[in-house]
Amino acid sequence: MRPGAQPFVLPIVSASSEVGLVMQQRTADVDVVVREFHEALARSSDMAVAVAAIQVGCAGAAESARLERGCQGRVREFHEALARSSDMAVAVAAIQALTSVIKSSTAQTMMGLEKELKDAATSLQRCNPTAISLKAGCELFLRYTTRTSALEADTFSAAKRRLIERGQHFAETSKRARATIAELGERFIGKGSTVLAHGHSRVAIAILRRAAMAGKQFSVIVTEGRPDETGLTMARVLEDMRVPTTVVLDSAVGYAMERVDLVLVGAEAVVENGGVINKLGTYQVSIAAKEHNVPVYVAAESYKFARLYPFNQRDLPLERKQLDFGPLLPTSVTIDNPSRDYTPPQYITLLFTDLGVLTPAAVSDELIQLYV
Repeated sequence: MRPGAQPFVLPIVSASSEVGLVMQQRTADVDVVVREFHEALARSSDMAVAVAAIQVGCAGAAESARLERGCQGRVREFHEALARSSDMAVAVAAIQALTSVIKSSTAQTMMGLEKELKDAATSLQRCNPTAISLKAGCELFLRYTTRTSALEADTFSAAKRRLIERGQHFAETSKRARATIAELGERFIGKGSTVLAHGHSRVAIAILRRAAMAGKQFSVIVTEGRPDETGLTMARVLEDMRVPTTVVLDSAVGYAMERVDLVLVGAEAVVENGGVINKLGTYQVSIAAKEHNVPVYVAAESYKFARLYPFNQRDLPLERKQLDFGPLLPTSVTIDNPSRDYTPPQYITLLFTDLGVLTPAAVSDELIQLYV
């Protein structure tokens, strides 16, 4: 530093929020510019050299800002897609947003385009860091669209067109997954059967709706689903479908299981060994079903297949729901209310997926095919 020169002090910005992370990145960009400025002055007394260094650094900062704006646009598009339709799956909204990244990209190389996709995927996952299906959907999309065969083109523009086609195909396939599963799963609901449903699963609802439309007379027992009352939401949907419905307490599953013919649940994620991660209580429902020789069917889209291998409940990504027991509970008592649990594969009979009806043992092979 030249004698008499004042040091350039950067502001300290908290990274406790997404805005903080963005500002931290901008601070890093400015730091690079300042460092290049001083290095240029040290190398030469010619001021033009320092000016050139600033121009180079600012160009890099401008490119970083452009990519940042692009990621913010994709996040906004993601939230808008979810707001437009309550039936939109989080992973499908993310897949559509990532497809838009390819379309609007100004990258001139495959490496640059892949970086934009990865940056956008990271921004989307930051919206809900504990959403397993969001992370799995983004990873599958990146893997599917950027496979080596996409690079087998004479020009970058041709390769980009192929990526866009792949992205659109993946998005459309993901949107059709629910209808495909409904067609497969409906066959397992017999006339006069009693179904026990736990949690509010849109793909499970699709199966039940298709069965009702086919004229099958069946009834559903729904667990209450505390603390977010997902069971009550499920009951309202079934009432609109004119399906006879009974709501029971979560703790009454064992009591009700002896009059149940099959259990139908959704999944937040299907893991490598064929087990599932789903709403808290799925594990105990499955244990009670196995004791009563009641089949447990899981309905899940293939974009929920995740590269996870939990050995127990402590291996799950941590997510907790607020639960208030009121003023009668002593303040010294700890409340532990995780939002999800892990059901091992031995408690699952079959999985209804858009890849077909699978046994838990077949999941690992399907995962290999998805990620190869």
